[in-house]
Amino acid sequence: MVDNGLVTEAGGDPAAGYEKRETLELVELMNEADSTVPAAVGAVASDIAAIVDAIAERLHAGGRLVYVGAGSSGMIAALDASEWEATFSVPRGVVVALVAGGAPTALEAEDDGESGARDVVAIQVGSADTVVGVSASGSTPYVLGALESARAAGAFTACVVAAPHSPLAQLVDREIAVVVGPEFLAGSTRLKAGTAQKLVLNTISTVSMIRLGKTYGNLMVDVASANEKLAARVRRIVATASGASPQQVDDALEAADGDARVAIVSLLAGVDAPTARHRLDLSGDRSIAAALELAE
Repeated sequence: MVDNGLVTEAGGDPAAGYEKRETLELVELMNEADSTVPAAVGAVASDIAAIVDAIAERLHAGGRLVYVGAGSSGMIAALDASEWEATFSVPRGVVVALVAGGAPTALEAEDDGESGARDVVAIQVGSADTVVGVSASGSTPYVLGALESARAAGAFTACVVAAPHSPLAQLVDREIAVVVGPEFLAGSTRLKAGTAQKLVLNTISTVSMIRLGKTYGNLMVDVASANEKLAARVRRIVATASGASPQQVDDALEAADGDARVAIVSLLAGVDAPTARHRLDLSGDRSIAAALELAE
């Protein structure tokens, strides 16, 4: 068994001589190390898929997804949580990130397991929710405390770690262990471990939204038009999905009150906006593909 207490800190070598190397060589060495991460993530694809299905099922039933992390892991989790609203129009509060101390610089907060437990209780985590702990070592006290509390509340629990046989993995229902090995700088888990976390969370959020009908083909069809850039993106998405002219796209979006999915169904099925919206509602997950099948 690998010593979990050391695996994310391994690889220290004073003789590596980085300080004597050329900058280009250091950049190339670091890139070479980073290039191993996607394969490590791919090796646990089945674990990721199982957790995505569990998350999507609970979100569809009205539950929430709660990420928990500290330091860099917490900020990566918070970044992913922040993207669900703008990218997929997920209502605020459905995807939440609890970060130890509220910031990556709150280093002491990482060691406060009771604080993690309190934070989970404060947002009233329950059996409908999924709580995912993100921790390179899998032994961060704040994350452990939060997941213990979440499990006691009946939530589905999972973790994203970079160490085998971690305390966190033994606590949760499902584990994603992306063991990336020693870092370019020994113990700097914001590097390969952090990259792995970002790839895994990207996959969780994106595939969950595909499962919940937030896409059509490879198009994001539930983007919130919160600013000019996003409004232009919505118009491009509707045009690409429907093949309609710019004027037809604008008219369809106006009739659909800016809802790209309604506009696309309206244009492709040749129906008015209320009918398109009704067919989306009948599809169960407001999937464009399912709504178009109802139109046939």
